[in-house]
Formats: sequence, structure tokens, C-alpha cells
Amino acid sequence: MKILVVNNLGQYNHRIYRSLHYLKIPSEIIPNSTSLDEVKEKNPLGLILGGGPSIERAGNSLSYVEELDYPILGICLGHQIIAKAFGGEIGAAGIESYAQIKINILDENDILKGFGKSADVWASHKDEVIKPPENFKVLATSSICGVEAMKHESKPIYGIQFHPEVHHTENGGKIFENFYETCKEYNEKKSLN
Repeated sequence: MKILVVNNLGQYNHRIYRSLHYLKIPSEIIPNSTSLDEVKEKNPLGLILGGGPSIERAGNSLSYVEELDYPILGICLGHQIIAKAFGGEIGAAGIESYAQIKINILDENDILKGFGKSADVWASHKDEVIKPPENFKVLATSSICGVEAMKHESKPIYGIQFHPEVHHTENGGKIFENFYETCKEYNEKKSLN
């Protein structure tokens, strides 16, 4: 069973796949035009929604979030797609950011396990989640963005605004490892039910 990396046409999407490969996490990159049935046939362990230029060019990504039952990690645009799917608000960032920033970690829950109180990460975005959906908890903030990371309160669905797949993000690989553990745990529970 693999993690499927959904290519949303962002400049770093192939780096996500390479990061997973380097960490020996089984994965496959798929176009965002892949049908829901094709995704189900692949029987993935989880999905990672990559970044990209706009929601209008995100193919079936919104449907993956709304209609499939797998752990999901959204990165940058993927994070915004998750917010939109659950009724959150997205809009232009107060400050367009292409730089290393410090995030403040409010909750080391799940994907941020092992990070401590803060981390230096790479931001590259024009849009952001302005208001998280009602059933989401904010896990991290920064001086330029109020929702750097969030988690659904009862489902294994996570969004992060920054890019763990680039070397400017310290311990970025740990996010993928933590997500992989979450995927395995979720699938074990599912197989018991």
C-alpha cells in the first residue's frame, strides 16, 4: 500500500515524492485528473495533496477530500483545498511570502510530533487559510499567517501552509514520517472494524 501524491502542478510536487522515496515510504505520484474510482482501485494508504497555482487548476482534489475515506495531508494549495472542502475561508495572504519563516507550534499533535515549540520552515504562497473550518484545530501559526497547520478534530486530515519537502524546512521529513505512521494506524483500525 502506497501514499498517493496528488500533483497539483506546483513547483515542488516532485520533491514531495522524492522526499518520501528518500525516507523509504512507498509512494506514487498521480495527476490531479485521476478519477475517484482510479484512486480507490489503487487502495492507497493515504493521500498527500501537493501545492499548485490555483484551486481552479486543482483537478479532482476537492472531490478526493469530500468523497474519499483516507488520511490526507494537504500542503500549501492542498491545505487550502481541505479548508474549502470543510467550509473554511481562503483568500489572499496579507503578505505574499517566499522565504524562511518561524512557525509557533501550539500542539505537537500527530504530524508535528517531535518538533517542540517552534520550527524554521519554507513559505511560498500567495493565498492562505484565513478562517479554518469549524471542526478543525489550529496546530501552528506564524507572524505572517494565522493557520500554518491544522487538523480535523476526528478524522486523520491535516493541512500545512508551508513546504516540508524543501531543504529550507528543518525536520521536514519528520512530517512525512509522522503522516506515514498515522496512515498505518488508521488502516490497521479500519481493517479491525
